[in-house]
Amino acid sequence: MFQFLSYPAKGTVVEQIYNELEKLGYKVDHRILFAGHYGVPQMRFRTIFIAIHASNIEIEFPEPLYDAKAVTNFTGAKELCLEVLPLFAPSLKSQTNVWDAISDMPEITSGEKNEKIKYGSLNPQSEYQKILRNGSDYVYNHSCNNLGKINLERLKYIPQGGSWRDIPFDLLPAGLKRAKRSDHTKRYGRLDPNGLCSTVLTKCDPHWGSFFHPTQDRVISVREAARIQSFPDSYHFTGSVTQQYEQVGNAVPPLMAYEIGKKIMNLLNQ
Repeated sequence: MFQFLSYPAKGTVVEQIYNELEKLGYKVDHRILFAGHYGVPQMRFRTIFIAIHASNIEIEFPEPLYDAKAVTNFTGAKELCLEVLPLFAPSLKSQTNVWDAISDMPEITSGEKNEKIKYGSLNPQSEYQKILRNGSDYVYNHSCNNLGKINLERLKYIPQGGSWRDIPFDLLPAGLKRAKRSDHTKRYGRLDPNGLCSTVLTKCDPHWGSFFHPTQDRVISVREAARIQSFPDSYHFTGSVTQQYEQVGNAVPPLMAYEIGKKIMNLLNQ
């Protein structure tokens, strides 16, 4: 996602985007937005371009609303990220965490498939859950991929917030046996209920991130991934479980998109 942000190097994709849109008479700007700043319980950064066909209007991006913290894992474009300055942090809402997102989900086992199931708790357990339930009476797409025997064995050793470093050496995958302790910080991670989730990918494979459920021995379900992306429960995903994970992981988090949309509406009203 960020490899094309070698800005202001010559010949970059960013320059091409600017050049083409400016030829058409658009004013363009871009920023890297952090989903956690908009109430999404996830370590997700996205590069956002806004262009408007009016040279006299100043393009604005949504300011952070939540005091969420993340360490950027990319270089060359950090100056494009919006930051929460200490002076303004007390006026922001506390970050939404993993447990705010999924604590009302019913317990399921590894590999279980549920197209429609009742909530694990009758009432929402957080304001975030209240927003995303949005009048829904059932949980849809609460299905997860099955873990093999070796991963279930590895999972026994991983505490909340832990990762591959907690797995005994003889149980590690071959690649991680050769890894430095400072590498691959999120692989085979069990989610910290009080923290943020890894970037939700097109498959919640523990080899690529922190996708083990905080309290159950399984990966997060499609619905839990959708909750962490901020999809409302009324939004249903179709196709195979693999395809459903892909639909969730490829999306821009709706709560972040909503804040971007409000800024665009303000620009259009000008």
